[in-house]
Amino acid sequence: MPIVSRKIVFAKLTVIAFASVLAVFGFLSFSPKFEKVSASAFGPSASHTGAPGEENCTSCHTSFPVNSGTGSISISGLPAFYLPNRQIPITVTVSQSDAVIYGFQLTAIDRLGRNVGTFTLPKQSPEQLQTITGIVLGNQRNYIEHTGDGVVPTEFGTKSWTFIWNTPSQRGVGKVDFYSAGNAANSDGGTNGDYIYTTTKSTILGTTISDFGSDGLSDIAVFRPSNGTWYWLSNSDGSSHTTQLGLAGDKVVPGDFDGDGKNDVAVFRPSNSTWYWLNSSNFGFHSVRFGNRGDRPAVGDYDGDGKTDFAVFRPSKGVWYLLQSTQGFATIKLGDSTDKIAQGDYDADGKTDIAVYSPSKGLWSVLQSTQGFAKFQFGTAEDKPVPADYDGDGKTDIAVFRPSNGTWYFRQNDSVTEIQFGNSTDRPAPADFDGDGKIDIAVYRPSDGTWNVLRSSDNYVYQVQFGTIEDIPIPSGYIAD
Repeated sequence: MPIVSRKIVFAKLTVIAFASVLAVFGFLSFSPKFEKVSASAFGPSASHTGAPGEENCTSCHTSFPVNSGTGSISISGLPAFYLPNRQIPITVTVSQSDAVIYGFQLTAIDRLGRNVGTFTLPKQSPEQLQTITGIVLGNQRNYIEHTGDGVVPTEFGTKSWTFIWNTPSQRGVGKVDFYSAGNAANSDGGTNGDYIYTTTKSTILGTTISDFGSDGLSDIAVFRPSNGTWYWLSNSDGSSHTTQLGLAGDKVVPGDFDGDGKNDVAVFRPSNSTWYWLNSSNFGFHSVRFGNRGDRPAVGDYDGDGKTDFAVFRPSKGVWYLLQSTQGFATIKLGDSTDKIAQGDYDADGKTDIAVYSPSKGLWSVLQSTQGFAKFQFGTAEDKPVPADYDGDGKTDIAVFRPSNGTWYFRQNDSVTEIQFGNSTDRPAPADFDGDGKIDIAVYRPSDGTWNVLRSSDNYVYQVQFGTIEDIPIPSGYIAD
């Protein structure tokens, strides 16, 4: 039996692969004007991920409609929530059992089609990934894609690429959409017979509920009216902190008013309808009058720019007044004098939606910024509305806490869940204490200043003694009195 040199076999495989790439990956080698150019062995040209304003790879590989084959493309590793200045490993996988070589391209954009974050390539030899830029609808977009050396299957029938997405440094972005297109090619030397797949996945800016350290963990925190002092216990290192701001009678309105990823200390003073806050970015003191006597502050980011907006609900008129950091002043009629505010991001678009809960009817009325008006029957007259994202899907869940039996009730995807946690004197204080992107069930017990937290990450219950009988738990600033 003749012996064939490994070098000769490798050389033949290299030539075959190179020739296949030349023919196959022309599927993304169009100019921004979508004029055909010669195929490239070094990766596709920009703007073919299927994102808004872009075509996908079927513009060249025309044998089959997009997503019509037996294969797929997927984006994994992307969390439901992200925080500023983080490095997130992401994996793109293209699969099809009878394909020979594979390729992909991916981009990350905000709701206006603008680029979000940057990509870091892993150290590889030879390099299997590269980054390029393109202009779409007047916006520059970054892309990550395969190289000529990055087309060989990871294993039979599939190819994966892993890289780092560097999140933006500021919070003023909101929802980020990832678009990706992939090619499962037959390596026949042409563009026919190849299957193109597209996919999209989103992540939303993480919560700042009681997060004073921008570490993705909500901190145990209280406001003491008698001395106007905020106390918090850092969840990341256990250190304690104090800041003086406020008077007896003030409403706590914690939020990220400067968009730096940290919770700012803030109060709303009903006596003069004035908001006072300390920017965590420079510890600067600020105030603005917004509202009237009798108004209820409604903390939220209503324009989706990553900054907390000034907002009040006026029960006497059933009108919401918004002073948005990007979109300015707005008034919206929703609710009446007996309703409780229940704002939240119910449609996962990165914007806080106006919502009210009518205790007498057990009725929720929600004006979603993307999906429009909706009503839900859920709850009783005694219930306290505690809307939040308890399952980490980016949507605020309709939820109530029933003091009479210390039970939490959740409406998620048309199903109802109930969890007994707390007693009739407890104050609900849900927040993300374990940093998993899901809001944890938590109560503050004024009688002994004890916090009881049920972590969503492992269902572990822990207690922390932090506060006194007069203290107000900071997470309660996001829910109705």
